[in-house]
Amino acid sequence: MTLPEKGLRSAEWFDGEGLRAFSHNARMRQLGMNPAEHLGKPVIAILNTWSGINPCHMHLRERAKQVERGVWEAGGYPLEFPVSTLSETYQKPTPMLYRNMLSMETEEILRSYPVDGCVLMGGCDKTTPALLMGAASAGLPTVFVPAGPMLRGNWRGEKLASGTDMWRFWDEKRAGTISGSDWAEIQSGLARSPGTCMTMGTASTMTAAAEALGLTLPGASSIPAVDSAHYRMAAASGTRVVEMVREGLTIGDVLSAEAYEDAIRTVLALGGSTNSYIHLIAMAGRSQISLSLDDFDRLSREVPVLASVQPAGAHLMEDFYYAGGLRGLLSRLRDSLHLKRITVTGRTFGEDLEGAEVYDSSVIRPVDDPISAEGGLAVLRGNLAPDGAVIKYVAAEPSLWKHTGPAVVFHGYKDLQARINSPALEVTRDSVIVLAGGGPKGGPGMPEYGMLPIPDKLLKEGVRDMVRVSDARMSGTSYGACVLHVAPEAHVGGPLALVQDGDLVTLDVEARVLRVEISDEEMERRRAEWTAPPPKFERGYGALYYEHITQANEGCDFEFLSRPGVNPEPNAH
Repeated sequence: MTLPEKGLRSAEWFDGEGLRAFSHNARMRQLGMNPAEHLGKPVIAILNTWSGINPCHMHLRERAKQVERGVWEAGGYPLEFPVSTLSETYQKPTPMLYRNMLSMETEEILRSYPVDGCVLMGGCDKTTPALLMGAASAGLPTVFVPAGPMLRGNWRGEKLASGTDMWRFWDEKRAGTISGSDWAEIQSGLARSPGTCMTMGTASTMTAAAEALGLTLPGASSIPAVDSAHYRMAAASGTRVVEMVREGLTIGDVLSAEAYEDAIRTVLALGGSTNSYIHLIAMAGRSQISLSLDDFDRLSREVPVLASVQPAGAHLMEDFYYAGGLRGLLSRLRDSLHLKRITVTGRTFGEDLEGAEVYDSSVIRPVDDPISAEGGLAVLRGNLAPDGAVIKYVAAEPSLWKHTGPAVVFHGYKDLQARINSPALEVTRDSVIVLAGGGPKGGPGMPEYGMLPIPDKLLKEGVRDMVRVSDARMSGTSYGACVLHVAPEAHVGGPLALVQDGDLVTLDVEARVLRVEISDEEMERRRAEWTAPPPKFERGYGALYYEHITQANEGCDFEFLSRPGVNPEPNAH
């Protein structure tokens, strides 16, 4: 989408003496608007992912009003559009199945309506990449308003971390170390306010990436959802996007190759979610910028982990905000960032970081005293993952970073659920648990099955981590020696489909290796005997998804959305 050389894009709908312009203006009168309230003003779309079943976004209906206030104050005309809400908590089998659908909705709303710029409102895991992917394809002036993290959880004076402590205490309940009443109390204290997970899960990772890309106002991603600063940021975002329209500054001017590299560095320094790999590759594809797993692994060897935020550290997002937030962390990375690139502020990235400080070095560590000297996320390859796999090894037991053990294989999540806790299951702490069939097509949608459960009988022996391998994803709040995103996935005949019980599987993080210890000849023999499973969907959006989804290493986008090309402007007259 391109902006007109003169005037506003929305004027194509409202200006002139034709029948269409008459009709469009008549309907504005029907909406209760006088001509002076909208004609000649930048029309700003506010795309709001609020819904009654998304607790992470339960405050966005109110925040949209603050965005509207900012738009009005700057002389613009705001229009709120409700768009799909992707609730990580409730949408099954996974909102990842619908990320591309929201991106399509975003792009087409911005293309087909009389809008000159947009404010995107989201935060829960898939909403951030989905909104930004669609907006990147649309190409208008754009500002992203992150939902913000929720307040710290609490249980008997102990800080609780959404997601991370849910997994931890679930294991303790299964091991018999906490009671049912303890578990009920934890349930009531885990999530205490509106906002996204207050760990460095996918939500906080991706909103931080959006800020590092230059698509938010400086500091926006770290503000807790219920802090009054969040209200002010929302209003300021509405004001700024009107100014961007007048300046002709679009999302395409911001999303450069340098911006994506800085976003990767940011994710790595945060000890961020493995899901960011998939989303950033997909987002870069919409910007027609090549990004691969090799780029992530190269940068991971250069960037230290500085944020001591769970699950890779000790603190939570509220602590991170008070310690200086993302601007504080970025100030410690200045020498490795591209400081001259433009952001939505109209200033350079370096100018946006002026005055940034760190106020608590136990939360945001100095470069010479990091959590980890490297980025904590590694890309693995080998005969089990020819196109790559990832591991967040900084959140795993170091003793498991190099490990060889016999495979215990499950084909599909139902098989895992049915057998993982069977007393007859032949498994030891040295085993490697393998889940095949959790990928983009096989899941379907690549659900967050990847933090595979440790068998009950091993939990009771004191085991709390072991090597687990799958073609699925895991929540950014999860932890453990979990190898994820194995590509190609089992459902399309990837080597993971061919692993059998007892095969020795080797993980070597330092060497970046994931392999099964069988010969090439044996692998080919098994491949010849493999039978492709039937498609998961027979009709509808699921069939569209199944037919066009790419693999994890390619971003799980639809090829027809990431290909080059320009769509025509609608004929508004």
